[in-house]
Amino acid sequence: MPIERKSINRGGIKSAGYERSSRILEIEFSSGKVIQHTNVGEEIATRFLASSSPFGYYQDKIEEDYSIKR
Repeated sequence: MPIERKSINRGGIKSAGYERSSRILEIEFSSGKVIQHTNVGEEIATRFLASSSPFGYYQDKIEEDYSIKR
């Protein structure tokens, strides 16, 4: 089942969504690239989705701390 993403359209991120049961954060970049990070906690995902600077939050808290599911 696909993860429902919400539109963000800020800082190079087009949309993102979180699946609580599988702990997967899916991010679509403005380039069209879509990646999924695994084992992301709900609090981190919620803060990312609500961030006024989502790309900065992504770089600081998610990019290198969580595995990417291809």
